Amino acid sequence: MTDSDKRPDQPKDPRDSYHSGGFPEQVQEQPGLTAPMEPKPDHGEESYEGSNALAGKAALITGGDSGIGKAVAIAFAREGADVAISYLPEEEADAQDTAAWVRKTGQRVLLLPGDGRSEEFSTSIVNDALAEFGRLDVVVLNAAYQKNRDSFETLSTGEFDRVFKTNLYSLLWTARAAVPHLKAGASIITTASIQAFNPSPGLIDYAMTKGAQVAFTKALAQELGPRGIRVNAVAPGPIWTPLIPATEWPEKLPKFGQDTPLGRAGQPAELAAAYVLLASDHGSYISGAVLPVTGGKGL
Repeated sequence: MTDSDKRPDQPKDPRDSYHSGGFPEQVQEQPGLTAPMEPKPDHGEESYEGSNALAGKAALITGGDSGIGKAVAIAFAREGADVAISYLPEEEADAQDTAAWVRKTGQRVLLLPGDGRSEEFSTSIVNDALAEFGRLDVVVLNAAYQKNRDSFETLSTGEFDRVFKTNLYSLLWTARAAVPHLKAGASIITTASIQAFNPSPGLIDYAMTKGAQVAFTKALAQELGPRGIRVNAVAPGPIWTPLIPATEWPEKLPKFGQDTPLGRAGQPAELAAAYVLLASDHGSYISGAVLPVTGGKGL
């Protein structure tokens, strides 16, 4: 064996380990799909390697069809968990692709199409996951909606209602249905945002919901801690998901993520390890935390 054989691989430079430039202008209608995106986001399909950190567990991921939710579903499955994902019916193609990646690991997957703005649906997905898997150990409250606002004055009540119903009401309904079934060692993870701390005026309603999610996370962690249930949040920065071209700000895409200290936007795959940490026993003393994955942008 030569000296070079003994040397570990050089670490990846985080500045250019993924797509490091801007993005071409593109617009999608909500909710946004993966197929039309250019370039395609990386969900860890070919790169994420599990270590059995979630063996035997069952997880429910809202908004698990694409973007961050898809990356989390793939990672959880490769860590040994069965996965249920909820998504809008319009996102069926993305959901089926995610399900295929989960099945390749040998884990079970449950697809739950519907609209989280319905209390009945947001509650029923918990019961469906329990019926399928016989247990529920991890709940990832990830579903979200955002849209660029030209000005506060033009923000309609209908749009405001859509953002709050998707980002907050559905989160509360699903969590409230799940908590009675969670045992000590279970974990609830919300997908907050850097917008909760550094809000953009064009995303004022979205940022409001993300600030509320942080408060929800911290308060619920205090309530459930004595029962051995941990509650945490991940706060992504600029991440290349279908939500971005569907936000309707094409002129911003050539510079999207370029203002981070690492100089680029993140990929969904780069968030997966954060969720695995918070869902697994590796994070057994982490509760009430907000874990930033922002490319160095401060909260």
